[in-house]
This record gives sequence, structure tokens and C-alpha cells, in this order.
Amino acid sequence: MNILLFGAEAGDIEKYAARFRALKVVESDPEVVVCYGGDGTLLAAELKWPGIPKVPIRNSRRGQRCIPHPPDRVLERLAKNDLVRCEYAKLECALCRPSDASSVCCLTAMNEVNVHMGHINVAVRFNLWIDDEPYDAGKEIVGDGFVVCTPFGSTAYFNQITRGLFYRGLGVAFKYTAEHTNHLVLPEDAVIRARMTRGPAVLAYDNAPEYLQVSAGDELIIRRHDAPAVLLTWQAMSHPSDEF
Repeated sequence: MNILLFGAEAGDIEKYAARFRALKVVESDPEVVVCYGGDGTLLAAELKWPGIPKVPIRNSRRGQRCIPHPPDRVLERLAKNDLVRCEYAKLECALCRPSDASSVCCLTAMNEVNVHMGHINVAVRFNLWIDDEPYDAGKEIVGDGFVVCTPFGSTAYFNQITRGLFYRGLGVAFKYTAEHTNHLVLPEDAVIRARMTRGPAVLAYDNAPEYLQVSAGDELIIRRHDAPAVLLTWQAMSHPSDEF
């Protein structure tokens, strides 16, 4: 099995991988990516190698979604094919600029898509549709932005806003809106469309280092991505939001 070791201190566990003849450490075209770090290391690996199975091993005090067992024991289970395959839903987000049809871009996220005001002292305004039905009778929403997340990502920013999490579907949380808004948990096949009526805003996804600029008139179309993220875990997980 060709494995790639990923993380700031991933070199520290290469000696453990060398113990197992079934494992071959490679630098490209891996069959499995072993992430040694925290939750951010896992998200960065999924951005870089989408769809390839990941083994997240905790090397951080904040790695709630990483296996907490010693790396040599985890790699031993990997070599013996004793880890459990789990699939986690991802998001797909298309950014559409009506002024330039060729500028449409599409991105994927394991945790969340995050829209935030581009200027710290200027709120953003937007309209929202759920499956082409206007949210809140089509009223313009004024606030700091919004987050759309998966069940896996509901333990992150969504939880900080709502103090809750969910097990299935898609979640929408609003940030500091001028009027009362209800946070949403939608069916997993829901399509969320947001049109920016006043910007500027920025679009971030997971822990990708780059932001995308969102201007008035731009639209975001967010839905469940066709392909899941695949993690190899120590044991079967009851819910996507469970800690490892």
C-alpha cells in the first residue's frame, strides 16, 4: 500500500511505517494519506488530495477529529487493513458572477463554506433561496455573513454560532444579523442559493489559504458534493459529528 505522510511533523512517524512491509512511503500518487497533526491538517490534506482515503492521527491538543492512539499502533492497523472506512459528505459551492459568465468557479469543502463581510465596519446584504423558495418571504438579510456546513463541520464554526450540531443534512448559520433569523438544518439534497445585494464580502472554505472576493450581484450555489471524503478510523462512527 502506497502511503503519503502529511503534516508539519509527519517525518517523525516514518520510522513506524518502515516496520510494516505492507506500507510503502511515497511522495506522490498515494493510495492513502496519513495525516499527522490536528483537524486543520486533515482539512488541508482533503483539499490537496480530495477523495483519497485519509488516516488522521492526532499530534495536537485540538485534534478532535483525529485518532488519539499512538501512531505506531494506528499504522499497524492500517498495514493489517483493520481500520474502518467511513464516508463523510462534502459541500460543493459555485460562485457565479453575472457580469462575466466565464468567471464561474467551483470549490469543495469538507467542513464549511463561509461568507463574511469584506470590510470590518460594513455589513453585507444578501437574499437567500432554499430549493428556489425565498427564505423569510424574500426579505433582504443584513449582517456579518453566513456559514453553510456539513454534519462533520457542524462541530466547528456552526457550533460556535448556534451552540448546536446536527447528524445529517446541511446546516446554515447566520452571523450577527440585524433582524432575528433562525439557523437552519436542511435535507441533504437541498440547494442553497445566495445573492449578494451589497458587498464587499469574502468567501472562505475550510482552511484554504486563499479567499475569493464576492461583490454585489454575485451568486453562490451550494449543495452536497457528489463524492464524499473517505476517512479510515479506529472504530466505526455512529454520527458524522462524533469525536474520534
